[in-house]
Amino acid sequence: MTRTLFAASFVAALGGLLFGFDTAVISGAEGALQELFAPDYYKMASAFGTGMLGNSTFWHGFLVASALIGTIIGAVVFARPADWYGRKPVLMLLGLLYLVSALGSALAWGAWPFTLFRFIGGLAVGGASVVAPMYIAEISPARYRGRLVAMVQLNIVLGILLAYLSNYLIAGMELGAAEWRWMFGVEAAPALAFTLLLFTNPRSPRWLVANDRSDDAAIVLASIGVHDKSVMQEVAEIHMSLRGANRNLNERFFQRRYSRPILLAIAVAAFNQLSGINALIYYTRRIFEMAGADGTSALLQSVIIGGTNLIMTLLAMSVIDRFGRKKLMLVGSIGYIVSLSATAIAFYTNATGPIVLVSLVVFIASHAFGQGAVIWVFIGEVFPNALRARGQALGSFVHWIMAAAISLTFPVVAEISGAHIFAFYALCMVGQLVWVITVMPETKGVPLEKIERDLAARG
Repeated sequence: MTRTLFAASFVAALGGLLFGFDTAVISGAEGALQELFAPDYYKMASAFGTGMLGNSTFWHGFLVASALIGTIIGAVVFARPADWYGRKPVLMLLGLLYLVSALGSALAWGAWPFTLFRFIGGLAVGGASVVAPMYIAEISPARYRGRLVAMVQLNIVLGILLAYLSNYLIAGMELGAAEWRWMFGVEAAPALAFTLLLFTNPRSPRWLVANDRSDDAAIVLASIGVHDKSVMQEVAEIHMSLRGANRNLNERFFQRRYSRPILLAIAVAAFNQLSGINALIYYTRRIFEMAGADGTSALLQSVIIGGTNLIMTLLAMSVIDRFGRKKLMLVGSIGYIVSLSATAIAFYTNATGPIVLVSLVVFIASHAFGQGAVIWVFIGEVFPNALRARGQALGSFVHWIMAAAISLTFPVVAEISGAHIFAFYALCMVGQLVWVITVMPETKGVPLEKIERDLAARG
């Protein structure tokens, strides 16, 4: 592997680190924000009178979920500009959006400006979830592609851990009313570094060929380790691949012959969020405070959750091609059910404290080893070559829609009963276990073309 290839992949994967940091950083501050912005919430609630919209807690959930709403839009709108202008310029734009979001959130003067800047950060997260792995896949030789693209997922998990650790360290500085501003503001440093480092990255050779710049593509391919004798052959294969893809661009996506992969993608994406994973990531501090921990202790327990997530992600990445997707999902599903049930029982019986910490450590380990490692690999495998990009977009869209719904509703339901919400997540994971056993196919070691034929035959 050449230095250019590794450095370019590393820089692009920093988009994933910012993705994870931006997603998790609010967990340390959302309690303070609920108190600070309470007058704004009450004004909105009073304007709607009764019902869910008349509940001030709902509007706090909306503020927390605003980044996820931006993520849904960002996952859709940045794919086309990446085709028009290239992957690299769009990644640089996303870096600037992260920077604006970090500084704007830190300096926000009210609930709605804060919501706007978090929404901008969500746009960057959604765009990065599509463009960063796309860019790395397109610059990577086949023998390195899997592990280099996996750097994005690893950086997402690392970003979540760094957000929890940063929140804990800032809370220990006793900065008073400005504490939450520093929690969001520190993201500006890695966002600026990401944007500037991208100037050193090469363009995607696939994009260059698609835009009639084959000579430039050959230079990039040589710099990332393609041997001189193979460079022009690689350019020719990219030309051929693009011609094949272009012939299928107008094929209708939603049709009966593709119903099985579509339903599989929707199911795995929906179950991913029905576990409550985003409720844990966004409301970690609140959940531990509900269990009796004080503010600083709750943040330290958040760091333990983030560390477990990172370790189990590394473990899952090392065995997914040996054990298979289905076995990881089975282990993860059982772990979900046990841990979520234990958490619900702890809240029902008021036997919280250490029980909740242990249960949620098991929960995040189950997620990282199962769903967290499998979802994007599985969605990418079940769709035919010509429809893979649209299939991944569908999976991403369902994933972020469900994430927004979970994050929006958690504070409202948790205010009524913390036990009920975890019992609901546990019940959903019983549904996932049944789906894995009875419906989910194993795709480990199966050629993509055979997966396509098998799913078409069963559909």
